[in-house]
Amino acid sequence: MEILSFLGNFMDLNQWMVLMMFITFIGMLFVGIPVVYSLVGVSLVFIVIGEVILDPSRSLINQYIEFSKTGINYQKLAVNGGRFFGGIIKNPVLVALPIFIFMGLMLDQSGVAQRMMKSMQVLFGALRGGLALSVMLIGIILAASTGVVGASVVLLGVMGIPAMMAQNYAKPIATGTIAASGTLGILIPPSIMLVIMSDQLAISLGDLFMGALFPGLLLGVLYIVFIIVYGIISPKSMPVPDDHEPITFKAFYDVLKSVVPPMGLILLVLGSIFFGLATPTEASGLGALGATFLAFAARNLNFKVFNNVMRQTLNTAGYIVGIFIAANFFALVLRRYGGDEIIENMVLGSFENPYMVVAFILFIIFLLGFLLDWIEITLIIMPLMLPVVLALNIPVEGFGVVENPSIIWFAILVAVTLQTSFLTPPVGFALFYLKGVCPPGVTLFDIYKGIIPFVLLQMLGLLIVFFFPQLTTWLPAIAYGN
Repeated sequence: MEILSFLGNFMDLNQWMVLMMFITFIGMLFVGIPVVYSLVGVSLVFIVIGEVILDPSRSLINQYIEFSKTGINYQKLAVNGGRFFGGIIKNPVLVALPIFIFMGLMLDQSGVAQRMMKSMQVLFGALRGGLALSVMLIGIILAASTGVVGASVVLLGVMGIPAMMAQNYAKPIATGTIAASGTLGILIPPSIMLVIMSDQLAISLGDLFMGALFPGLLLGVLYIVFIIVYGIISPKSMPVPDDHEPITFKAFYDVLKSVVPPMGLILLVLGSIFFGLATPTEASGLGALGATFLAFAARNLNFKVFNNVMRQTLNTAGYIVGIFIAANFFALVLRRYGGDEIIENMVLGSFENPYMVVAFILFIIFLLGFLLDWIEITLIIMPLMLPVVLALNIPVEGFGVVENPSIIWFAILVAVTLQTSFLTPPVGFALFYLKGVCPPGVTLFDIYKGIIPFVLLQMLGLLIVFFFPQLTTWLPAIAYGN
């Protein structure tokens, strides 16, 4: 008790509990304990510490388990079990999550990317950095039609790394281009991260999809400009092949023929949402059907492929739902100790200027991206930051149509920030996806060196969106205005 009294001179007991929950959670991740087990384990440990050991009179357990002459009130247990699991399954927004995952994985099997790579190599082969430009353009198209970062990075790595090495590209620019282009799928809609953000922030998924389109394309343009400029400054890093094929009308036709199918799929999904013909959930079904048709038309669809796609979809969706349930449990215990109010007061009290508060939040999320995956950050941090952003009352222009424009703007800012979590060590998943398909001569240091300029470009894109919030609200306003 003397120790608790000493600590209480600096922070009250609840504040210490909240702080230690986060420290213990991150510590468990560092020693290699899976995320789900870490979240649930920390929650259970601190329930015991706070409710049984320190203050049994206000036991959280007693609030959710009632004892009577017959024992436990199972009806109340069922209600609280439904809070963790049933609410996720019944959520109409989250229904789109496994369907978009299926769509991306099925498109991966359709052979669309391979055809684009082959045709664009011919078209841009005479240009300095043409191969890198081809990879980047394919990455943008895949991002707008799959939304699955792992599949995009692996696919681009398998196709692009051997070709770039054969053309004597510098290893950093080759690996950096592939890693950065593959991560665009987490931002450019349809994105599974935006689906989860829509649920956590209780905002329209259609608004998020349309609001993220321009910032996502902006990053793609920044990447392309950088590749062109880098090719001029350092021509030896991206040499022009001596035996490149001449550009003919057939080359243009081949590129057009390879690009039309995925662009048609993008129009089917995003166009149906933009013109109000379908909800995002309905559009995900159209996209899954379209991707299946493309795989069938390319004669790449058989029982083995379909079974593999279904298994990967189940594994990915199950992993995300598992984290959902564990994060809900963690959040319940955190709120029990006033964690949401403590964090809200701490963040709001950090700066008087509301824009500086948002910048501070983004900085924290950027640092967390070095340690945590985007899923944990989205599920744990975003709900805690929602009341903070609402309290700031930042006057973001919604053009009289978009509801909660400041939340749309904030969500896109966080999405751009979280894109860096795929590229920043030690938890940058895109780096490990890419390393897994690189030839032995490409080291992890080459990959780390290659992603530095692209992370800086992401920061530049973040600043542009920060100072020009209309980039995130103009398109949704146009859609609803019509």
